Amino acid sequence: MRQHFQMFAAYNRWANALLYEAAGQLDNEELNRNVGGFFGSLFGTMSHILVADRIWLHRFTGQGPTYTALDARPHDNFTDLALARAAEDERIVTWIDNLSDEQLEATIAYTPVSNPVPVSHKLAPGLSHFFNHQTHHRGQCHMTLTALGKPSLSLDLLYFLRQKGQVWL
Repeated sequence: MRQHFQMFAAYNRWANALLYEAAGQLDNEELNRNVGGFFGSLFGTMSHILVADRIWLHRFTGQGPTYTALDARPHDNFTDLALARAAEDERIVTWIDNLSDEQLEATIAYTPVSNPVPVSHKLAPGLSHFFNHQTHHRGQCHMTLTALGKPSLSLDLLYFLRQKGQVWL
């Protein structure tokens, strides 16, 4: 399982880099234009992904920032958000690289932000959700870029895996 999650951590970093490269071509109005997504704008959705990642990593590790609202905006400009995203992706990769099989089987307990009732489950399914959540919201970012008339991104996992030097195929 650890290698599986290492693949997803590397894929997550790659996909986020592509997304942020595309978003970096937009002006401030485009980044913040409400196109009807769940978090409104591209900036809002990208902020949510960072916030949710930090909430989950705090649950998993007990370290790093956490939030009490899923629509929090920890940064008010794209440059700072992009720097924070890159740092968070490195944090994810490093943490996953150091996980043991025993840790993946361990039970974690936390209280969700959206429904404050304590829950517990094994770490591995929590990590599956963590990476699936990122992919889900990157899909919304893809839709937002399309709604803004920008080129489509190829963010599929297999595109990442087909790159030269990938070890997962």
